[in-house]
Amino acid sequence: MNLHNIKEPGSHGSGQFVAGDFKSLGKNVIFEAGVLVFHAENIIIADSVYIGHQTILKGYYKGSMEIGEGSWIGQQCFFHSAGNITIGRAVGIGPGVKIITSSHQDSQVDLPILHHPIECKAVHIGDGADIGVGAILLPGTTIGRGAVVGAGAVVTGDVPDFAVVAGVPARILRYRK
Repeated sequence: MNLHNIKEPGSHGSGQFVAGDFKSLGKNVIFEAGVLVFHAENIIIADSVYIGHQTILKGYYKGSMEIGEGSWIGQQCFFHSAGNITIGRAVGIGPGVKIITSSHQDSQVDLPILHHPIECKAVHIGDGADIGVGAILLPGTTIGRGAVVGAGAVVTGDVPDFAVVAGVPARILRYRK
């Protein structure tokens, strides 16, 4: 086992933040107690956004996160934006949702996957979409405008505009009328 890439212990910071830390922070943004923000300098939050208790907005030293006007993010969500996250306007995101934009490549069997290079792919959520409680959006996912992702779904690809998806992996159940 080759462990030559292990780095010295350190920290990504406390997650504490002030308004001036953000790339841009709109008016009437609500951060509930326990929200943690990392690399706020790469995060844009528009007006009238709600961010629920104990949510983690994990910016990255590269990549960006943009949350559109009037969006609502439930408690205990985890967003990791190494590969860019774009959330449209008036998007509802239920409690416990995970949005992941990176994964480790699997390129060498003699090296733990943890030490493989990171591959980043963007996640986009269209205006007016709704993401159900506990859903997971994996790297490279696009959720269309007005689409609905069911509770607990795992989305691995594209969801068309106004589609309703659910399951593991998520599959189209129907289209909204």
